[in-house]
Amino acid sequence: MMALPVANLPAPVVAPHPSADPTKAKKVSEQFEGVLISEMLNDMFAGIKTDGMFGGGAGEDMFRTLMIDEYGKQIATQGGLGLSDRVARELLRRQEVAP
Repeated sequence: MMALPVANLPAPVVAPHPSADPTKAKKVSEQFEGVLISEMLNDMFAGIKTDGMFGGGAGEDMFRTLMIDEYGKQIATQGGLGLSDRVARELLRRQEVAP
């Protein structure tokens, strides 16, 4: 009796999980990319000093963080680094189930 080579076996049919939603995956992946970009921007802004007549203090630190978070969100929604499409694809791929 001859054994069939594994390479000749057909790939199993894979269906998306019933809860897999491309719209939600895209939204979550953009949020992820926004957080990643914000972290990169935090490092970039860390070296900028704004002490002077109208700068400095605890309030500036708090509002700078909020501003950088918004920068990250806006950059991600306008194309960002191009990661969100790949992350969304991977999220959906990991939700596929074999019958």
